[in-house]
Amino acid sequence: MYEFNREEYEKRVKWFTEARFGMFIHWGVYSIPARGEWVKSREKIPDEIYDGYFREFEAKDYDPRKWARLAKEAGMKYAVLTAKHHDGFCLFDSALTDYKSTNAPCGRDLVREYLDAFRAEGLRVGLYYSLLDWHHPDYPHVSDKVHPMRGNPDMTDEGRDFDRYLDYMHGQVRELCTNYGKLDILWFDYSYGEMRGEKWRASELVTMVRELQPGILIDNRLEGSGSEQGSLMTGEPLPYHGDFACPEQIIPPRGLVDKKGRPVVWESCVTMNNNWGFCLSDRKFKPAGMLIKKLVECVSKGGNLLLNVGPDARGNIPEEEERILRRIGEWMKKNGESVYRCGASGLSRPDWGRYTRKDDGTLYCHVFENTVGPLPLIGVGQEDVISARDLATGAELKPKGGWMCSDYPDVAFITLGDDPVLPDPDDTVIRVTLKN
Repeated sequence: MYEFNREEYEKRVKWFTEARFGMFIHWGVYSIPARGEWVKSREKIPDEIYDGYFREFEAKDYDPRKWARLAKEAGMKYAVLTAKHHDGFCLFDSALTDYKSTNAPCGRDLVREYLDAFRAEGLRVGLYYSLLDWHHPDYPHVSDKVHPMRGNPDMTDEGRDFDRYLDYMHGQVRELCTNYGKLDILWFDYSYGEMRGEKWRASELVTMVRELQPGILIDNRLEGSGSEQGSLMTGEPLPYHGDFACPEQIIPPRGLVDKKGRPVVWESCVTMNNNWGFCLSDRKFKPAGMLIKKLVECVSKGGNLLLNVGPDARGNIPEEEERILRRIGEWMKKNGESVYRCGASGLSRPDWGRYTRKDDGTLYCHVFENTVGPLPLIGVGQEDVISARDLATGAELKPKGGWMCSDYPDVAFITLGDDPVLPDPDDTVIRVTLKN
């Protein structure tokens, strides 16, 4: 049985805390109704209607090499694809079900193609697997609070064998961990109410995964949903603990620490609009500049950002999502140094933006809003500064003194020049080299 070892744990999460930025990909037959990934549950669609989408799923334009190149261009270091979402449809060639992409009109193992394409671009690869399954006959239909047939008077749970479902679920996880080479992340989703922990035979499941995939990272959702951070927060992890917390659609107000004050590894998963799966009518996209700031916010608090795309039924990432990612990529090409292998600075947040910091002490000032007069480096003394450079261009930025700063002798000041408009209105980054 798997047992927690902190030294081994810290080794396996190291790459993850250096990468900081990843792509989440929600894709499946729900992209055809195009009303989000929960459409079957929300609209209580019965199998005989929903399975019609399965019989339409052609994915004619699916080219994961394009997805991988876009992720890399955006500055992302890893990706996680929904191998199976709550509706039970598998994007991989499972021997345990006929409800899979190789039996759909597309006739392809979409997971294998994704893994090959993203590995070829040098990106780490992860797979999402839902613990729920609204298609499997032994998964609770009536009593489960989110099943499409919940409360249906014409439906019954009589004769359904949950242990038989668990055998199926464990079997599919074994397939993913056995048939597809090295995986970097296994992203389970999700636990709720009584459906958590050993209800999933979680200790057995995690032991199997860690034996088949040594070094893999597992999220914390065998223990709870995105609103619960799991036993890592207690400092005494359970056998089925997650390697990282995964708050959803929120960035924690502060960095996460356990009861002993040690930092907890975390990743905030966020949509670009308001849906994970493709939703044709949802045009409420977050601007690229906002998402750049949110990535920096995560890093400044010691966390990662997993940013979602929801490809359409043909397999295309929506144009607006592409444009957003390309703009983020332009910024990352110039400023990625302030994100990768960086974390919390240990300093108070400045009024003008945020700090990130490397282990060698290099400080990055993310200036979201220009100041009147020189830029104050709160928490840094003038005598501590060796040099300051505009990260995007390498240009020297001079320390600034003078009469207007004389009342603040304990604060270092830097001048950005006479122009009140920042060089990069989204985030102008200054690299500050400090004395050890």
